[in-house]
Amino acid sequence: MPNSTSRPAFALVPGAGSTPWYWHRVVQELRARQYDATAVRLPCENPDAGLPEYADAVADAIGDRRDVVVVSHSFGAFTAPLVCRRRPVRALVLVAPMIPLPGETGSQWWERTGHAEARRTADLRAGRDPDAEADLETLFLHDLPPDLAEAALLHGECDQASTPFDQPWPAPAWPDVPTRVIAFRHDRVFPLEFQRRLSRDRLGILADQLDGSHVGILSNAVELTRYLVR
Repeated sequence: MPNSTSRPAFALVPGAGSTPWYWHRVVQELRARQYDATAVRLPCENPDAGLPEYADAVADAIGDRRDVVVVSHSFGAFTAPLVCRRRPVRALVLVAPMIPLPGETGSQWWERTGHAEARRTADLRAGRDPDAEADLETLFLHDLPPDLAEAALLHGECDQASTPFDQPWPAPAWPDVPTRVIAFRHDRVFPLEFQRRLSRDRLGILADQLDGSHVGILSNAVELTRYLVR
């Protein structure tokens, strides 16, 4: 068993359509604190790669490290728990996560969780037009300074194949690994109350809250890093 007093390594899993670049500020902060941190490149552009191959990519990045915290963002929550069957994992941290149920596909997740209604309710409450055409800047990048938002569009995006969204989540149950959930207070993609409900209903976990948008891993990297090392 891992020694709970040792310093863990961190494996950081991107969300759908995202490169490891989205994690680069957290990686810098962790390494500045003398932690081993790796942001994993998933085979998101490969139509032959599905959830098992995504989990293999994370396991390969972990290598022979024995005391690892796997941190996933958004759709990365479909991958992170599968890594526990491949490598010793100290804990899972799900950031603004799409939390799956056994046998559920990523494509089914949206309707089954009531996402559209939850987002519409949040938009109306915030005074936003729920029927307005969505764009990356409005949904994802609204709390980033212009230079960082521009860099995100240039370096952070990849062409996401649909394969992992079409595959049923293959685990029979959530792994027996300590799990934490982080919800961002200003997330327009997965509103706060939606995230809290999903975490409670699917994992029995009270989500912790941090300031930030859906890409709070980028906009609030310092506070997120403090959370991870704490």
